[in-house]
Amino acid sequence: MARILIIEDEARIASFVAKGLTAEGHQTTVAEDGDRGLDLALGDDFDLVVLDIGLPGMDGFEVLDQLRSQGARVPVIVLTARDSVTDTVSALEGGADDYMSKPFRFAELLARVRLRLRQANEQGSDQGAGRGDVLEAGGVRLDLRTRRASVDGREVDLSAREFTLLEIFLLNPGQVLSREQLLDHAWGFDFDPGSNVVDVYVGYLRKKLGAGRFATVRGMGYRLVP
Repeated sequence: MARILIIEDEARIASFVAKGLTAEGHQTTVAEDGDRGLDLALGDDFDLVVLDIGLPGMDGFEVLDQLRSQGARVPVIVLTARDSVTDTVSALEGGADDYMSKPFRFAELLARVRLRLRQANEQGSDQGAGRGDVLEAGGVRLDLRTRRASVDGREVDLSAREFTLLEIFLLNPGQVLSREQLLDHAWGFDFDPGSNVVDVYVGYLRKKLGAGRFATVRGMGYRLVP
């Protein structure tokens, strides 16, 4: 059983999602506005957050920004009527783990909830085995609790997606990671296999952390040079 927070101002949708997740054995809590949702998300131990963007008062983007800036790593699935590319990118860059547009099928939402919970449990197991809150390799340091990054002692400002992408590199220093592995970890849902989003973001990391730290392995992917 997981504890899931639903931040949604449309009572019909909130009830629909809550009833469906409860029927699957999860414990749900509903917040009808962004301020209440943020208070609950920061003050209680939830396993996952389903977050609407168009909220009264503090909107979903602000809630997401506050969560991530205060170090909350709870998985967040953004659920919204907005479906433009700009809104999708904004949600992902803000630290969302997944994105769904209304109207939606509950079966699809449930599949994404299960995926996020499974990934969170796997990451928690890794930490329990000694991963800790700080990852380091090749002069690069990543603090998972404060979400700060530094290279050779100099702090570097990373976007939420750059941070998540760097995390998988630091978890596997020296190991070749395929584009599919990087997509799954940093974006977690379907992208066009022909998309160059991974190459673009590796390019961002090279500019900020040093080009020589990320080696291209032709036909296979990338690896962090430890």
